Amino acid sequence: MAIVTYTQQDGTSKDVTVKIGQSVKDGAVNNLIPGIFGECGGACACATCHVYINDQWVEKVGPAGDAEKDILEFAEDVRENSRLSCQINISEDLDGLIVYVPDEQ
Repeated sequence: MAIVTYTQQDGTSKDVTVKIGQSVKDGAVNNLIPGIFGECGGACACATCHVYINDQWVEKVGPAGDAEKDILEFAEDVRENSRLSCQINISEDLDGLIVYVPDEQ
């Protein structure tokens, strides 16, 4: 298990326990985190699970793959630290991960 902190744009945060191997999107959807929908079920086919990775975690999370970059082109307010949370699988190395939920998906 790992703890992921989901932070809303108003600064409120919720710490969620996510099973190793599950995605950051699964942790959000299973715990009713507002603003993360994952409408495609994690197939990297929509951008409704877009998040911003905390700067301290960007390197550890790693870069988006080509397919993910293509989908991110359809997301609102994409930044250098943007990722699709369905493409980030939790490992022990990501215990303590902090992500920010965009204002809009």
